[in-house]
Amino acid sequence: MIQKTRAEITKCILHKVANKFNSGHNVFSENPIRFDQESYDLMKSFLLKPFGSVTQSYRFSHHADVRLNELNNYSTAIFKDETVFVEFSKNIVNHLYEQSNSAQIKTGDVIVAFIEGIEFNNVLTEAIGIFKIENKVDFFQTYLDDANSYDVIVQKGISTKKIDKGCLILNTSDAQGTIVFSVDNNNYDAQYWIKNFLGVKLADDFNSHTQNYLELCKEFSEEVIKPEFGKHEQGAFLANTVDYFKEHESVDYEQFKDELFQDNKHKELFEEYKKHFETLNDVLIRNNFNISDVVLKKEKNKLKTEIKLDTHFIIKLDVDAPDAASEYLERGYDEEKKMKYYKVYFNEEK
Repeated sequence: MIQKTRAEITKCILHKVANKFNSGHNVFSENPIRFDQESYDLMKSFLLKPFGSVTQSYRFSHHADVRLNELNNYSTAIFKDETVFVEFSKNIVNHLYEQSNSAQIKTGDVIVAFIEGIEFNNVLTEAIGIFKIENKVDFFQTYLDDANSYDVIVQKGISTKKIDKGCLILNTSDAQGTIVFSVDNNNYDAQYWIKNFLGVKLADDFNSHTQNYLELCKEFSEEVIKPEFGKHEQGAFLANTVDYFKEHESVDYEQFKDELFQDNKHKELFEEYKKHFETLNDVLIRNNFNISDVVLKKEKNKLKTEIKLDTHFIIKLDVDAPDAASEYLERGYDEEKKMKYYKVYFNEEK
């Protein structure tokens, strides 16, 4: 996790990125933004605030050689010589433009910033920030008309609440390579920003191990358990998975299977799906790793444990209460109505 209390934006430039699919054209600035104090303070908070709670980091990658990764090269050049900042910020936008190979990729403003005073692992370093703003918001602009009266017009502008996409490339590295942080609040194409533009992969650490394993369990529940055993069993499996992660400091693959699956057939299905998941996502699921509580808290909120019925009822299972579904939820079939039913037991309404 980074600390940004001493961070300062020393260079910042804004360009417009078009959509290659629609034969658009990029528009470039020739000079950095000249802030007044108020706009600088607002911009600094706007760009850096999203990274205050980001714990998972990435490393540059390339199928042949990481030295061929475009952003790796551009950032390295800027760190070595800040005078090329404007020139290489345009290269960054051109590289982003080359990834817009479908109509759904949005045009927008691209802000490139050079930031000093970023703290990572108790060391101060520099960072290059790349931020894409895809969505504009309506706002009222007031003005004094010819009749000496105030009127309003609607204009579009950048909301200061959140950036759409952004990354921080740190001028520091470890054994895995240059450290990169990323956020994506408009995740309409997971490949576009992370894989195609940044060309990064999750760092090989306990944060990514925890995320990959929980993602494996989520997909297994959706693609195997739900179609074969129903949503009731799916919810119970997800709740038991979360319970295992909460009760243990580390994951042991064999122990996990023994605790979650009583039937050997289910264990075999999980093992087969694990291999499929690794191949499909080009990841290696570790059999033993320490659990990241921060990632667990974030990822468990993404687990869907709702049972939606065609009679316009929704039963939401508590992912933090793994025994509730088996103890207090009963599934059956009514011969008279020729319909399935759920029976829920409780003491009182809350």
